[in-house]
Amino acid sequence: MSDDELAWETLDQETAFSCPGFTVEHQTVRLPDGTETDFDYLSERPAVVILPFTTDGSVVVIEEWRQAVGRINYGLPAGGVEAEDDDLTDAARRELREETGYESTKMEPLTTVEPANGIADSVHHYFVAHGCTPTASQDLDTNEAIRPSITTLETLRKAIRAGEIRDARTVLGVCYHGMSKSDEA
Repeated sequence: MSDDELAWETLDQETAFSCPGFTVEHQTVRLPDGTETDFDYLSERPAVVILPFTTDGSVVVIEEWRQAVGRINYGLPAGGVEAEDDDLTDAARRELREETGYESTKMEPLTTVEPANGIADSVHHYFVAHGCTPTASQDLDTNEAIRPSITTLETLRKAIRAGEIRDARTVLGVCYHGMSKSDEA
């Protein structure tokens, strides 16, 4: 527990719901003013998100059905870190290969974010993959239907600006990459 005056004290915790992708944790907490109340949040394993560039500078993207929003999602390959992954870079390489059939010659960390830390403990680790070439066939999970394709970084940026890409992982990855590149100038 943090000793900061803003910290909440966890009095009790239990798993309220569990499924293969996440759990919902239920806590009884004490707020800084002494009030006791309930707090529920989504808990999931860390994930990797990859911005993959081909040898000619194009970007490998995926199209995937997203049941929660009832539409095809156009964005970056991403997925959960598995127990067999030696490190986050291995997880990024594996997810890229599984979802797209591409492999990279170089994988660089970009950033780490907590995309919804008011309601979830999710942590997303972003990577930029360079020199990507198709080397294998996809190896999708049973609940995945993914179509990989190639586009340009500028096309992704225009689609984000136009509100056509709403996937937060993709928006964050492309925007953060742009910020990191502008910092180099």
